[in-house]
Amino acid sequence: MAQDELFGSQNPGKTEGTSEEILPQASPFASAPLAARMRPRSLDEYVGQSHILSPGMLLRRAIEADRVQSLIFFGPPGTGKTSLAQIIAKQTKARFERLSGVESNVADMRRVLASAANRLSNSGQPTLLFVDEIHRFNKSQQDVLLPDVESGVIKLIGATTHNPFFFVNSPLVSRSQIFELQPINESDLHALLHRALTDSNRGLGHLRVSITPEALQHIARVSDGDARKALNSLEIAVLTTPPGPTGVIDIGMTVAEQSIQKKAVVYDGDGDAHYDTISAFIKSMRGSDPDATLYWLAKMIHAGEDPRFIARRIVIHAAEDVGLADPMALVLAQAAAQAAEFIGWPEARIPIAEAAIYIATAHKSNSVIRAIDAALSDVKSGRTLPVPAHLRDGHYEGAKRLGHGEGYKYAHDFPGHYVHQDHLGEPRRFYEPTDQGVEKKIRDRLTQWRQAQSQNTPPST
Repeated sequence: MAQDELFGSQNPGKTEGTSEEILPQASPFASAPLAARMRPRSLDEYVGQSHILSPGMLLRRAIEADRVQSLIFFGPPGTGKTSLAQIIAKQTKARFERLSGVESNVADMRRVLASAANRLSNSGQPTLLFVDEIHRFNKSQQDVLLPDVESGVIKLIGATTHNPFFFVNSPLVSRSQIFELQPINESDLHALLHRALTDSNRGLGHLRVSITPEALQHIARVSDGDARKALNSLEIAVLTTPPGPTGVIDIGMTVAEQSIQKKAVVYDGDGDAHYDTISAFIKSMRGSDPDATLYWLAKMIHAGEDPRFIARRIVIHAAEDVGLADPMALVLAQAAAQAAEFIGWPEARIPIAEAAIYIATAHKSNSVIRAIDAALSDVKSGRTLPVPAHLRDGHYEGAKRLGHGEGYKYAHDFPGHYVHQDHLGEPRRFYEPTDQGVEKKIRDRLTQWRQAQSQNTPPST
């Protein structure tokens, strides 16, 4: 056990302590989960978010000077949004009120807002209103907050796992400072777990726990930046492992793996994680990085993304970013989409991965999308061109009397199955092939045709 870290009581002759010795049994705090007990009480105890809370940063200065205005914190679960709001509440001279986007209704909101208005009018004391999961409020509920936020009756702190620019009303967003909280890095989580193991008052320090560095690191790593998940996993590991003959609770890699089990990947079907991940997947294919492509694909598969959604994006990408540089990409993408529809998860991962790797490693060209978009722009903004008479339908009775179809040259009757002919009525150019893959042959052939047409000479065969 030389490589283990021993936490808690160092007296082997003493019976290991119990939570009741440190925390009275009647105290509600004693039965609270470890993650709740270990909530930071000050900025010095707060772990992570150095990009907004380092000394000298705007938010930290505002908190320390009690000059906090309306704020919205957004980020993944377990990154400290609620904890930060509670720290601000302790620092401020304002009255702290709390509402939940899940539990509170309009009547609750109006009661709090009316009290805040009376308090400000009678004593001059402002109210700091914390709304947890503010994205759960519908538009009407969010609108109820707006007049009092605007008039300064309340200072709003909203917490959300969703991008507020999409899920919070624009007027509230425009009147609030937005701070994005990032997943907590592995070293900060490791420090937090160490603190929980050594804190005898709020943590697990009253117990004699020996945990291997590998096990502690595994919990920090697999928690994926979620402090709540890390602390909950540590608590499960400690409280479900019986002490050994010496009274020491030994936590090794096996116990750590069982306690945290499968990674709960942050991935909401209609939020930022969904769109950000598919964006990274597409951009990795476009950037010809098969390894990154497979990672983002694996994340979506692990999170249970609909295979049809992934397959549709691959089909679109095959046409948009590979195009005629490798026409087989679209064929393979369509085949993968049909296979995914037919077999579903988990086997669908194989044809989908095959198509994704093919596209990531294929020659790239966006000439097709540029060409069709240029043509669409011309149709929308320019003069609509009439169909030249020689291209019009000449198969119906009376067409010849109108001159339709007269002078049309049938390409297959000419050498190389090509003949100079005006197909548009005016000179326009939309398609510009690249020199990538198959499209290089298309470019060479098209260049020859265009040069011959401009010189009014037959192309070489």
